[in-house]
Amino acid sequence: MKVNIGLAKRDLELSIENLTTVLSNEMVLYVKTRKFHWNVSGNSFMELHKLFENQYNELEENIDEVAERISELGDKAIGTMKEFLEHATLVESSDFDNQKQMLRELLEDHETIISETREIVENMEKESKDYGTIDFLTSLMLSHESKAWILRKYTA
Repeated sequence: MKVNIGLAKRDLELSIENLTTVLSNEMVLYVKTRKFHWNVSGNSFMELHKLFENQYNELEENIDEVAERISELGDKAIGTMKEFLEHATLVESSDFDNQKQMLRELLEDHETIISETREIVENMEKESKDYGTIDFLTSLMLSHESKAWILRKYTA
């Protein structure tokens, strides 16, 4: 069924394209955070184990909300790891030798998501009237800023 919410087809397509990239990055970061949760060890094991669990639970909520936003705009969200990796700008990690590497990598990924989301929002403000998606993405960006702040405290 055609979505009739006052947005041009071009605006809907732009939003869906941007949201698909965001969804893909959220999924790559979720998998990575979950992997680090499973594999963290060392002096701060339990603290980081719980931190990573809290963060991947929040990322899981983000993933669901982004996928639902795509659906609200009239499209279907992608759903395979192959599709996520094709659309993501983040890369998978195979390095997790120590806690510092894990923390640094997660921090860098959150900062990448923040920077890229900020750029998407700026472009959408110029090219689109989809203020709902702009607001949604701004809120998502703030969530990543909070996670990055916490991770930054561990890497200082």
